[in-house]
Amino acid sequence: MNIFLIGYMASGKTTFGKALARKLGRTFIDLDNYIEESTGDSVTQLFKKYGHDGFRKIESEKLREIGNLDNLIVACGGGTPCFHNNISFLNNSGLTVFLETSEHVLTSRLAEDNQNRPLVAGKSYAEIQETIKSQLEERLPFYRQAALIWDGNKLENEKEINENVSAFIDFLKRF
Repeated sequence: MNIFLIGYMASGKTTFGKALARKLGRTFIDLDNYIEESTGDSVTQLFKKYGHDGFRKIESEKLREIGNLDNLIVACGGGTPCFHNNISFLNNSGLTVFLETSEHVLTSRLAEDNQNRPLVAGKSYAEIQETIKSQLEERLPFYRQAALIWDGNKLENEKEINENVSAFIDFLKRF
């Protein structure tokens, strides 16, 4: 069974996913990296070349390629579940986990690392905060369709990551 991690950018999907995959002995795939490797273009370049809708179509196609594989931990892009009925596909293809992370934590994480994120690159702290607030309003209804909601706030250091992963694995044993 695949585990698909969804949530807003900087919610900890890649951090949590890599640690979880290591602990479970599974393959980890970051959907954005998979898209970049298979197309030869960065996500930013794909947005520029094909626009938002064109990128989302490519993203959906690549998601379905991955969904046909098994036993993966997949970190989806922040917008992945919100387009092309992807949330239904995800729910039908494995366990979906929404890493719910507070706006404050998201803003802090993105303010530290905003140059590699096209949606917030070059924005001030207040602008990042406003972007998060407005996008979460649109995206939360999709994120909340996940089979499981997990706390993404405590992934700030190795100790928190390991504790969170261990708690998640213990939870899965009962799931």
